[in-house]
Amino acid sequence: MDVMSSHPLTVGFDLDMTLLDTRPGIKAAYLALSAETGTPIDADLVVSRLGPPVDEELRNWFPADKVAATADRYREIYPTHAIAPSLALPGARESIAAIRERGGRTIVVTAKYQPSAELHMAHLGIDPDAVIGGLWAEAKGHALREHGARIYVGDHTGDVRGARTAGALSVAVTTGPCDERELREAGADVVLSSLTEFPAWLEGYEAR
Repeated sequence: MDVMSSHPLTVGFDLDMTLLDTRPGIKAAYLALSAETGTPIDADLVVSRLGPPVDEELRNWFPADKVAATADRYREIYPTHAIAPSLALPGARESIAAIRERGGRTIVVTAKYQPSAELHMAHLGIDPDAVIGGLWAEAKGHALREHGARIYVGDHTGDVRGARTAGALSVAVTTGPCDERELREAGADVVLSSLTEFPAWLEGYEAR
């Protein structure tokens, strides 16, 4: 039996600024990286545009030939600095509970390094059915299709592109760097102010 038929409701979520406010932790990690490398990094600017993979962000601060090694070092120090300060966004737990109440599955599909994403989930006691890391924008669509996700919830235009690639309904929240206009222009089917609106939206969606 395939995933789609065995689990008619599977919902994917992005992590940074969709499920979790990781800005305090990521800022701390970038400040530590800056101190260690002696390279100035505007950590406030970094956390204002979360979404793309860390390698893309590091290209703004480090020479191209240093990016891969610096990204590896960032991932090494990330657990020490970024896990504890990061918190679940309002509505995150309730949204996952609403899916489970309907017999559904939840998956996290994120550009974040998968071990770091799993640490975040464990620290906060949030237990999705699967965590898939290291995927950005259209590449997220492959994991969403593999898991039979009919809905993908994210905060970035890259998340909208991932949903479209998978043929999933794109539900966007404005808790990240992209506003409603940007998300709708990218092709979002639904735009919510935050996950606090998701359980009621899901109830209406299921009723339809």
